[in-house]
Amino acid sequence: MKKFSELKVGDEFFAECRISSDDLDKYLSFSGIKNIIYEKEGPSHQHDKMVSGRAILARIEGEFTRLEEMYGNLLIFYGIDGDPDWNNRQTRFLKPVNTDEKLRIKFKISDKRDLNDEFGLLSIDFEGTKENDELALLSKRNLYQIRKEPPARK
Repeated sequence: MKKFSELKVGDEFFAECRISSDDLDKYLSFSGIKNIIYEKEGPSHQHDKMVSGRAILARIEGEFTRLEEMYGNLLIFYGIDGDPDWNNRQTRFLKPVNTDEKLRIKFKISDKRDLNDEFGLLSIDFEGTKENDELALLSKRNLYQIRKEPPARK
């Protein structure tokens, strides 16, 4: 794990993930999302379902919190500023992601600032690329409050 003082604007971190059909079903059940695209029945729909954008973002955030550089820090999702170059919009889904497709994720620190003596703020940009090298999503300025001094490990 890295301390806040060790993290720099421009630092990049990487992860990979897959969202299974079962993972998607659990997310849809938890979130209460009702959309006909996810309600199709039959064996042909049991595989290669299109994944909800919010489910993808939730999984990417989960991957971020498990990064070796982040895990162990007190991280709190603080909000979303969006990108000034996009009229403060935050996320663009460029290609659909289906269940069981591998997604390569790049996390980049785009801004870092002090909040107070105890906490700092990181702006993290996400970029998700599919196995065929198609860029599937961009998400900018996801804000995380981080304790400047991580809790001591026992």
